[in-house]
Amino acid sequence: MLRLALVLKRHLPRLAGLAMIPLIRGLFWLARLLGAERASRVGGWVARTVGPFLPAHRTAVANLRAAFPERDAAAIRALALEAWNNLGRTGAEYAHLHTLFDLDPADLTAPGRITVAGETHFADLRDDGKPGLIFSAHLANWELPAICAAQFGLDATAIFRPPNDAASARLVQEVRRQTMGGLAAAGQGAVFAMQGVVERGGHLGQLIDQHFTRGVVVEFFGKPVLVNPLLGKLARHYECPVHGARVVRRGGTRFHLELTPPLDLPRDASGAIDVQGAMQAMTREIEGWILENPGQWLWMHRRWRPAMLPKPKLKPSHDPVHGSAGDPAPTSPAADRATVMPENGQPSVS
Repeated sequence: MLRLALVLKRHLPRLAGLAMIPLIRGLFWLARLLGAERASRVGGWVARTVGPFLPAHRTAVANLRAAFPERDAAAIRALALEAWNNLGRTGAEYAHLHTLFDLDPADLTAPGRITVAGETHFADLRDDGKPGLIFSAHLANWELPAICAAQFGLDATAIFRPPNDAASARLVQEVRRQTMGGLAAAGQGAVFAMQGVVERGGHLGQLIDQHFTRGVVVEFFGKPVLVNPLLGKLARHYECPVHGARVVRRGGTRFHLELTPPLDLPRDASGAIDVQGAMQAMTREIEGWILENPGQWLWMHRRWRPAMLPKPKLKPSHDPVHGSAGDPAPTSPAADRATVMPENGQPSVS
């Protein structure tokens, strides 16, 4: 019996994941049966109803208070519910990603769910024969920019983090492969594949608005956060343009997509792009997007983690040889470098 218990304990997570597969696929089938608009509306209602009872709701409220200290409790609650509504709608819309983007790049004036601004930048990126980088954020339905790039014929690879649940991850990846261009899952060895995309003159897109443990420090809503420096490092190394892509939900399943002009990124004394300054510029752009539509961002993520910020190093106590206690020690160039992968990844592009 003890041996049986140990075997079950070891394999229970995998068995639970297998049991979830038919449930997830059943919900996916139901969402398709309902149609895009109705499924989105039902998904939003479910998330609005259930979300406030989940632990992530406390995170969302705390984040909103940190970002908008001038707003009262009722306004914060309303924004949190909007965020849950958007998240539920986005989840339900996965079943319709293959039809949700109904814009014809050859006729941008035709009526439909999607409007696009900055389409000339898509054409420039596609036709200039050079690599390019695109950053985005978890706003509205954040899957749409990758679909838009594919529809405009842009050779783009989207970096994504698979969902923790194996059943959801498998289904989401199936949907993405049907609707998007290249895909690169964040994980061990992925950095080399990403560098290969840029070296071949391709385009890389990444969501950069989540905590990254070994990232560089930037300011977000007036407070320090850690951000993945991958795009800044690639921009510095390959001198390629960096654009922002955002989505705005305009009610139900209607969306507006925008590709910004290339950002004018700060440079260091040598004339090379400054990695930390580049990531700050991208983060500032995202902050502006969120301020325009705060109820459409993913506030449930723990974006501010002050305990994980790097601590300043101190010199040894002062004497003719060692100096004074408490004085900050100079940081070596090696200490300033940040890896560009999650905890189990490999460092690259210094």
